[in-house]
Amino acid sequence: MERYEVIDKETLWEGRFLRTLMLRYRDSSGNVRTWEAIERVNCKGIVAVVPITDDGSVLLIRQFRPPLNGYVIEFPAGLNDRDETLETVAKRELLEETGYRAGEIRFLGRGPLSSGSSVEVMTVYVAKGLEFVGQGEKDETEEIEVIKVPIDSIWEKLKELEDRGDFIDLKIPGLVAIAVKTLSLQPSFKNSETTSNPNL
Repeated sequence: MERYEVIDKETLWEGRFLRTLMLRYRDSSGNVRTWEAIERVNCKGIVAVVPITDDGSVLLIRQFRPPLNGYVIEFPAGLNDRDETLETVAKRELLEETGYRAGEIRFLGRGPLSSGSSVEVMTVYVAKGLEFVGQGEKDETEEIEVIKVPIDSIWEKLKELEDRGDFIDLKIPGLVAIAVKTLSLQPSFKNSETTSNPNL
């Protein structure tokens, strides 16, 4: 049995930030099939940062996302469009979007964002030893609200934000759990009704 593999890539349209692709791939039977996808222009990687404060809180951001016509709760994130290392991008985005400088930054994980439609792969870091130094220069299109939430009550806060109409980035619960394990923190996730809430 043959492996699935992409054998050709054609650009159908290209804008300033995105391009659409027609991928041709061979399936396990040897048949050639097509798949439409999107990718970033001038981007050498995407990063996100899980910022954990010394007092056991996590920093989230809230910003308007035009594709959803609504506000989204997410982690600081950004693109490697300046030919930097991904760790440098993570530190820069954290500072630009929250005003906090990381004393320590550690690799957390890497994986696709939307594997059915996009070629994007995100690399995630956890940031510790945070110091507020004021927000740096940020993108002119960004108007960001920083939300500081104790890890012990993050599920209740996410539900509160969702109830008021915000979208919750589904990466948040999993990445918080991985960060807690990586940093050997001990949050009191005792309310099983809250942590298993199907609305999150």
